[in-house]
Amino acid sequence: MTSVDTNIQTDPFALARDLSGKHFYAGEMRPSLSGKTFPVINPATGEQVAEAAFGEAADIEAAVQAAATAQKAWKKVGARDRGKLVVKCGQILAEHADELARLIALETGKALRTESRVEASVLADAFTFFGGLGSELKGETVPFSPTIMTMTMREPIGIVGAILPWNVPLLLMALKIAPALVAGNAVIVKSAEEAPLTVLRVIQLMNTVMPSGLVNILSGYGPECGAPLVSHPKVGKVTFTGSVETGKIVYKAAAEKLIPVTLELGGKSPMIVMEDADLDRAVAGAIAGMRFTRQGQSCTAASRIFVHDSLHDAFVEKLKAKVDAMKMGDPLDEATDIGTIVSPQQMDRVQGYIAIGKKTPGAVAHACSAMPADPKLAKGLFVQPHIFTGLTNDSQLAREEIFGPVCCIIRWTDYEQVIADANDSEYGLAATVWTNNLHKAMDAVNRLEAGFVQVNQNLVVQPNLSYGGVKASGLGKEASLESMLEHFTHKKTIMINMA
Repeated sequence: MTSVDTNIQTDPFALARDLSGKHFYAGEMRPSLSGKTFPVINPATGEQVAEAAFGEAADIEAAVQAAATAQKAWKKVGARDRGKLVVKCGQILAEHADELARLIALETGKALRTESRVEASVLADAFTFFGGLGSELKGETVPFSPTIMTMTMREPIGIVGAILPWNVPLLLMALKIAPALVAGNAVIVKSAEEAPLTVLRVIQLMNTVMPSGLVNILSGYGPECGAPLVSHPKVGKVTFTGSVETGKIVYKAAAEKLIPVTLELGGKSPMIVMEDADLDRAVAGAIAGMRFTRQGQSCTAASRIFVHDSLHDAFVEKLKAKVDAMKMGDPLDEATDIGTIVSPQQMDRVQGYIAIGKKTPGAVAHACSAMPADPKLAKGLFVQPHIFTGLTNDSQLAREEIFGPVCCIIRWTDYEQVIADANDSEYGLAATVWTNNLHKAMDAVNRLEAGFVQVNQNLVVQPNLSYGGVKASGLGKEASLESMLEHFTHKKTIMINMA
């Protein structure tokens, strides 16, 4: 472990400055070997709040060497003892939850009360959950022959490369590195260039508990930092969350080395509201499922909402009223419900889709919530949530992942057709069904092509629930015991001839 200032910093701007321009590897905060940095921008104001170290192949090489040395000793530590240290990480992260929440709100624009504080609390819970699973790293005995003792055992892979997205970087980092550590691996995290600071602080805090060199993080861009991490010969596993296009690049690079990969990519999640659904409950589910408080920046966002004809008009009116009442403003303000889009590039993408929707024949755009009036936020990346009606399932807005506060409400009357439409997508991450009829619910659950299906609720990913998609939404599962065993260990078969 290393010496780190563990005093809780209540000023996120000061903390951002303290973390500026550094990676963390081999037990220390370090600048990039090249000395290069890139700016970290507050999306609510457009102002630079820090710099991030610009990671390149030389930085990856140094971090990998440190991780390789640390992992040799770590794998010899008992699994339950490894788990106890991971639980301690969860405890210190819980103590710093509000600090982390304020920093993630500053750098991503996610509202403190409705989004960032929730994510920071789940971060600690994920470490506690996986830390308790050390004793589950066990093998099996196999009845092969009475004279040959046959068994299996789980062994760590070695070094795990974890590449993070910017939308929920704390939670998704925890779901990657906590099970990897308990399983006996060292980890090297590559942060998202839009959100490098809070995850850096997490790694810094973890290093007050973990052995030096075991938990490392570098910031940078995909070609210069992510690519050399994936291709490094000593990295034996890659876990990636991001876009389908980048996921394919990661998959191809890993295939050159024949190493395992976990990919959580994207979605265009359907939400089916049956004619017998509880209307108010379904509307509340649409608000939660569409992640309006996160500006729709979620791979599980319920962006295709199929509402039965008999409920359609009332559903739209209620949803509009609820979203319109939400306050958009400074992410660090406790009164704010909705924060910002993360970057100018993402904002341009979202506004482009809104423009396409408005030009689509038959479509009606319902803009909700008022833009912030504070002149200090005039340069902020704020976008009004848009609810579109009159679109069909083959429209561009209904087929492509927008990753913004834009959803399509599609009217339906035929059950067989709505199931077909829900499945008519390249994605298959999540889906929800809203009905009071158990038969309908179970029939839809069995037929929907998605890895995570819920009935009458729209929760985000939770520790202990297997999470991952099918089709273009990815490969492998996260968040569960299954992910620790199947994705962060090798199974070795042992045979002892006793004849």
